[in-house]
Amino acid sequence: MGAVDKHALVQTILARLTAECELYDRCARAAHEEATHEQNKAEHKYDTRALEASYLARGQARQAVEAEAARAAFAAMTPRDFDPGEPIDVTALVEVESLATPPERRFYFIAAKAGGTEVVHEGHEVLVITPQSPLGSRLQGAKAGERLTLKLGREERAYRVVSVR
Repeated sequence: MGAVDKHALVQTILARLTAECELYDRCARAAHEEATHEQNKAEHKYDTRALEASYLARGQARQAVEAEAARAAFAAMTPRDFDPGEPIDVTALVEVESLATPPERRFYFIAAKAGGTEVVHEGHEVLVITPQSPLGSRLQGAKAGERLTLKLGREERAYRVVSVR
């Protein structure tokens, strides 16, 4: 990835988060309707349809709130460019390369919210990670050129930070 328009990347992530908000909102409303529908009234003391539907509605509503908070954070975000040699911090686009054969490159965008959101930007998959995540905390403060050992799942792998933008 050459010169990167991080404002465009943020807009791509924002579009994904907006779509997720709409989906979670629709799901929460549907689950609420299911929980309150007259056909789900308990017919006997062991009938838990309404209770289960209300748990689902609450979970969906909680996801909708979290997605909206992430969307709002990205809508207010002003990404900054990082100078050469500057350490990784929030709004950095980080490119790492595995030291395995064949080498594998990955792109991470560091943000306060929306960890796990994945988008394609300029032909590359970019994964949003937070500084609180295991990977984000390990990358936090690293600089381009540094080598790191990252534990991904059960495996430890050696990586090199290619760039911090």
